[in-house]
Amino acid sequence: MSVPSSEAAGVDPDRLRVVIAESRDIGERLDRFLAARLPEFSRARLQALMRQGAVRSGGRTLEDPAGRVNAGEIVIELPPPEPAEPIGQDIPLVVVHEDEHLIVIDKPAGLVVHPAAGHADGTLVNALIAHCGASLSGVGGVARPGIVHRLDKDTSGLLVVAKNDVAHRFLSAQFADHGRTGPLRRAYLALVWGIPSRPRGTVDAPLGRSARNREKIAVRSDGREAITHWEALERFPASDAALVECRLETGRTHQIRVHMTSIGHPLLGDDVYGAGHRSKASRLSEPAAAALARLGRQALHAAELGFVHPATRETLEFSSPPPPDFADLLRELGTPER
Repeated sequence: MSVPSSEAAGVDPDRLRVVIAESRDIGERLDRFLAARLPEFSRARLQALMRQGAVRSGGRTLEDPAGRVNAGEIVIELPPPEPAEPIGQDIPLVVVHEDEHLIVIDKPAGLVVHPAAGHADGTLVNALIAHCGASLSGVGGVARPGIVHRLDKDTSGLLVVAKNDVAHRFLSAQFADHGRTGPLRRAYLALVWGIPSRPRGTVDAPLGRSARNREKIAVRSDGREAITHWEALERFPASDAALVECRLETGRTHQIRVHMTSIGHPLLGDDVYGAGHRSKASRLSEPAAAALARLGRQALHAAELGFVHPATRETLEFSSPPPPDFADLLRELGTPER
């Protein structure tokens, strides 16, 4: 990097990136050279900037990503982030942590994370656009939050979201690694039907779309690898239920719900994967049955989240107690046995 020459005069310095190519760099492919010098940008992003005419050197616009590097100053003028397609909406958020790179939210049950068919607005993304405002420096050139993992609409708990490209790429890599080589940590609390016969276990069963119902996930031999580690924390013999902690080694859609059902312990309140166990609800005590009805969703809460910060490289760890509806059901299930 260097102080920009007259080629960048009059341009907002926050939108400038300047790289000096030396004699040893001559002949390198342009997009590969810039990606090595500017790790905050992916090659795809740099290629898009070149095609937009945002990269210049020696008075020439460098539009060909496969072009060769010449010695001298290369100036990139970043366009202002495009307005986000989803609109910002003033939706209350519980912010656990926030800085210029990321934000950690304690998501309530009932809030959809990302706009999709049937949920064009009223989502966490809409709320974050309004909440973060100008602090969203852009993900992929658009002023939007970078979603690196999701929670089901009716699952409550901790979620981290990136505010810029650098944070998005760094956090995405951690979640793609699933904590196998780093400190990424995700723990969920689940209330399940039945008393586990063992104190802990692992479900290693690939998941994919159900052949019978494409809206559901199922254990499939040709599915994607999925591994869930579980531990029984409390047992409620009077209700034939248990509180289980689940730690994810992978992050598939509906993973905990499908895996626990596959070993005979579907989640309380899960009408999609635990419908066959509704008769158990009829045998609950009146207070417990009423609490389950008030819950009105699967009893699943993202209680712990830990990851390496993309800028400071510190390990951040967060915890969230179960929300009131979950805690009420837990209390009404009876005296626990550990």
